[in-house]
Amino acid sequence: MGQYPFKRLQADLAKLISSLPGESRLPSEPELARRMGVSRATLREAMRSFEGQGMIRRRQGVGTFVVAKVPVLDSGLEVLESIETLAQRTALSVNMGELHVEQIEADENNATALNVQIGTFLTQVARVIYTENRPIAYLVDTLPADILPAAEIESGFTGSVLDLLLHRGDLKLVQSRTEIRAIGATQDVARALQIQRDDVLLHFVAYLYLSEGRVADYSFSYFLPGYFRFHVVRKVG
Repeated sequence: MGQYPFKRLQADLAKLISSLPGESRLPSEPELARRMGVSRATLREAMRSFEGQGMIRRRQGVGTFVVAKVPVLDSGLEVLESIETLAQRTALSVNMGELHVEQIEADENNATALNVQIGTFLTQVARVIYTENRPIAYLVDTLPADILPAAEIESGFTGSVLDLLLHRGDLKLVQSRTEIRAIGATQDVARALQIQRDDVLLHFVAYLYLSEGRVADYSFSYFLPGYFRFHVVRKVG
């Protein structure tokens, strides 16, 4: 990248991004790389940190846009809560976008996760969560059909399988085990969130348990890092 120090590149990009109003479209990657005197690969690497902070977002085939400031969903992980519940606490308006519900038969992976036989009927619920017309999370829940029939999602569903089950009141949900890591977006997830493939996401894989130890829900959650901040309060000792 010649004599252009990486930190200076980031500083110049930060200045450019902060000078533009929300929803402004940045110059194309080739144009911006030419202006900065760097390769597109170097520019892309520098831009990733701003995307992770939620300052910009890339839409496949459209361009890169400055993100208007929005409250961050800040939550502890000690208690399992839906995005809708978190949003209510921060006065952030969220809504569900495209919803896809289908009945599937358990393959080896789902059968192992839910401790059911291969071929067992399952309900899979996939949806995108938005704030101010921006997708911020992609959620996929898979449940045994006897716990949640696909037909039950047809009306009145706002996006949270957890809230639906809690409001129903006929199941004793006792705990959730969640695995957390950072991943690169797959093609399908990137398309749903209107980002680029391999962009970094927070990925939660969760198992929701009933009192008798049965797994009621096996879920995948993909969060854009700039809109979510999770923490854990731990005792010392």
